[in-house]
Amino acid sequence: MNDSTPDLPHGSPGAAATADRSAGPVVVDVWCELQCPDCRTALEDLRALRERYGDRIDLRLRHFPLEKHRHAYAAAQAAEEAAVQGKGWPYVEEVLARVAELDAKGEPFLIEVARELGLDAEEFDTALIDGRHLLAVDADQAEGKALGVTGTPTYLVGGERLDGGRSQEGLRARIEEIVDGLLAG
Repeated sequence: MNDSTPDLPHGSPGAAATADRSAGPVVVDVWCELQCPDCRTALEDLRALRERYGDRIDLRLRHFPLEKHRHAYAAAQAAEEAAVQGKGWPYVEEVLARVAELDAKGEPFLIEVARELGLDAEEFDTALIDGRHLLAVDADQAEGKALGVTGTPTYLVGGERLDGGRSQEGLRARIEEIVDGLLAG
């Protein structure tokens, strides 16, 4: 899923997307899990990056559901459906802002958020049942593992992996430093 064109599902692979910077915005892949409290904390940094760079940066949600969170896999699939329906990031932000409700209510909460955002809730329900977004979620997770992602949030920008699961402290400044260098070069 990608911020600059929220109606498109699933972002392209990070390493390939950052190779040709003259072709468009700097790609920042964000491996995230929608039941993760650290990812909720990272939302402010993501908002600040979007505000600072606008269309010069392409924040791409990459899914990395963790086994310890029971509803994370369904939430990743729901985020993909939200992207298909044109409200990927608003959906992600709403779910992350209400992690406790996701913990308590599970899949019905994911459909409730879709309804609140004016999305087709019946289509969400169907997507969660038929698993149409499983391959996208699995591909993100596999690529993340291949790149050494072990927790969330993890960022890939300019070929550098930054682990936000340990601490968000100073992370946005490091991302900005890398992006500024890529934009200047």
